[in-house]
Amino acid sequence: MDIIIERSAGLDVHKKIVVACRIIPGLERNWQKDLRTFGTMTDDLLALRNWLREGGVTHVAMESTGVYWKPVYNVLESECEVLLANARHIKFVPGRKTDVKDAQWIAELLQHGLLKGSFIPPLPQRALRDLVRYRIQLVQERTREVNRIQKVLEDANIKLGSVASNVMGASGRAMLRAIVDGCEDPRVLADLAKGKLRRKRDELERALTGLIEDHHRLLLQLHLGHIDDLNDRIEWLNAEIDRLIEPLNDDNQLERLDAIPGVGRDVAQVILAELGTDMSRFPTAAHAASWAGLAPVKNERAGRNQSARTSPGKRFLKVTLVQAAHAARSSRGTYLSARYRRLAARRGRKRAAIAVARSILVSAYHMLRDGTDYVDLGGDYFDKRNEDQVQRRLVKRLEGLGLKVTLEPASVSV
Repeated sequence: MDIIIERSAGLDVHKKIVVACRIIPGLERNWQKDLRTFGTMTDDLLALRNWLREGGVTHVAMESTGVYWKPVYNVLESECEVLLANARHIKFVPGRKTDVKDAQWIAELLQHGLLKGSFIPPLPQRALRDLVRYRIQLVQERTREVNRIQKVLEDANIKLGSVASNVMGASGRAMLRAIVDGCEDPRVLADLAKGKLRRKRDELERALTGLIEDHHRLLLQLHLGHIDDLNDRIEWLNAEIDRLIEPLNDDNQLERLDAIPGVGRDVAQVILAELGTDMSRFPTAAHAASWAGLAPVKNERAGRNQSARTSPGKRFLKVTLVQAAHAARSSRGTYLSARYRRLAARRGRKRAAIAVARSILVSAYHMLRDGTDYVDLGGDYFDKRNEDQVQRRLVKRLEGLGLKVTLEPASVSV
């Protein structure tokens, strides 16, 4: 097998140690393989960098093991080309499973050009991505806290969620605060309703009649305090994300992405933080969809497809796009809502959401690559594309009801 990289190294990264194998040209056309173990403290990693520099190593490969690869990547990023290989793509020979053999196997695969590195964005984008991902986690935690409040209210025989669509709205929070302060009179609590909810004061009075105990008040107070703290942290992150995303938004990409149905400013920020603005790293939109985990995995055995499930991909990007797809299904007269309804009827809601999420990503890819605006194809796109088929289907349904159908073109008024 041909040697592609003359001076390479493979790293088997763990929490406390890094086992390194360095392959460099030796005497008499032989290859010199040096093995050494380093710690993971910063000074140890600097020693690893110096050791690789002494051997003239130009390419280094390692597995994407949890977060342990990040300190190594930070130190070696400016020294040589670092490939972060997917652990599932590196197959080990049975009976050779040791840290030393792992590092040697990775180095040999890299030497022969058999490894493909994962996409690692530049440092500014990595910082933005970390903040955006943490914001997603805080929003998810806030949702869990709201669900815990619902659980406490149910335990106290309070059915506020059955009347108010948003328990954490202005009216709901005022009622919850009053309950925490010791108020138990349903009429007084119902009178705290604001806006349109005041029309339901009679229903609220019935829903707020419960059996509230002291431990219920304590739990509500703790949950509300945690939600307030999470809101403060999310606002803090929003300000910092807006600051970091400005260099990536020099051509109003955020505003253009925001025009896609279901994609708000937060979703647009997630797309920019995960994908970036340079689409040259993805040869086609299909590659970007596969990278995000929105493409079916090919699994063929004996000439038959075994599974069509999507790969895990990028969890934060995938989850965010699926949420955007569910939001897009409620939009009126749009291509995405029509696509969702068309697929949900045949394939189910979950697969329809995945397909619409992929359509959103494909649109974002072309918009970022070409610098174009979003153009909606319209909710009647599929009907116009197959007009004859739609006519035959509708005529068949009417004839099935015992009706005789004659089609005539509509008159066009001048």
